[in-house]
Amino acid sequence: MFVDSHCHLDFPEFDQDRDEVIRRAKDNGIEYIINIGSSLEGSQKSVELARQYDSVYATVGIHPHEADKFKKNEQGVLEGLAKEKKVVAIGEIGLDYYKNYSKAQNQRLLFISLVQLSKKLGLPIVIHNRKAEEDTLKILKEYMPIRAVVHCFSGDKNFLKECLDLGFFVSFTCNITYKKAEDLRNLVRITPLNRLLLETDAPFLPPEGFRGKRNEPLYVKHLAQEISSIKEVNLEEAAKVTTENAKKFFNLR
Repeated sequence: MFVDSHCHLDFPEFDQDRDEVIRRAKDNGIEYIINIGSSLEGSQKSVELARQYDSVYATVGIHPHEADKFKKNEQGVLEGLAKEKKVVAIGEIGLDYYKNYSKAQNQRLLFISLVQLSKKLGLPIVIHNRKAEEDTLKILKEYMPIRAVVHCFSGDKNFLKECLDLGFFVSFTCNITYKKAEDLRNLVRITPLNRLLLETDAPFLPPEGFRGKRNEPLYVKHLAQEISSIKEVNLEEAAKVTTENAKKFFNLR
């Protein structure tokens, strides 16, 4: 059994065959799919998917790219969604100084307010970080203890160590299968298996051999195979441990 801890089935790339994608994953041992909210509309759709499909759970959150557009009165709507039965985390939230689609100050204000919401509701957080390690850690340390996973990890060894020292989980995507991704594979190598989650980030970042095509939760098995190879454990062990990690982190039953 596997868990895809981070995907975006609410995105339009799945409008034509969403039922089939979810069924295909379930038929191939993907026990749970965590659909990640990245805007107010996306969070609403994520909750709807969780209501509709037994294997799908939802998070609600606002991506840092949306920070300039987010209105303060919308946080009440997000908080209402976060109280839905199958909402298991606040996310994805964080900082993105790589693309800078929103002003850094607005990103920080939004991130802080949603970390505060997670603390209020007792939910873990799914963190998006790109080129913003210093500010991300500074904000998170102010609100410890926090249960968090740093998704699609792309930082360096120092950032990884800081995240692990804070007790966070880390998730890598299928991009670790790419031929030129040795730096990412080295990070996987030094991350304890009991702190790893699997994620596809579908529809983005399909595994090697599928590049240029749409990613989907089924392909989390390719990621698990790569991680088992890197960690020098069998696939069953990688699947078992990462599934237990996801169930613990998201409180899945």
